[in-house]
Amino acid sequence: MIKSMVQFSSALLLSLAMISGVFATPVDTYEFKSVDNQKRALELAHSLRCPQCQNQNLIDSNSPVAQDLRLEVYQMVDAGKADDEVIEFMTSRYGEFVLYKPRMEAKTYALWLGPVFLLMCGLLIGFFFIRKQRITEVDDQEISAEEQNELDTLLKRDSK
Repeated sequence: MIKSMVQFSSALLLSLAMISGVFATPVDTYEFKSVDNQKRALELAHSLRCPQCQNQNLIDSNSPVAQDLRLEVYQMVDAGKADDEVIEFMTSRYGEFVLYKPRMEAKTYALWLGPVFLLMCGLLIGFFFIRKQRITEVDDQEISAEEQNELDTLLKRDSK
């Protein structure tokens, strides 16, 4: 009994050790020339989307493409390239998709102005719907003189 428990616990520890290796993330060990370069490179890598994952930035992604692009960003920043140059390099290579915040251009007007347009449409529809409801409520409350007389006679009869 004790032997089987020891075997079970050792098997459990071994499996936990193997599983923990699955969740380990690689650590970038790039040496920057200055702390300012490191901050700039990290900010840039946070603002660029991984082309493979599509829902993570370069820092959060563990894909091989993201690792290569992180290294590319780090090297470009350390080489003295400006932020705009790094972003231009990434967009020329992977397209506008790598930008979390797309540029304001003719082809991205729908992205920038679409939500405003939809909000305005919703407000107009809501305004007309509420206005129509109020008009029909007022129309329903008005009754003719003949209906009023009939209502008065019914009320008098019921009160007796």
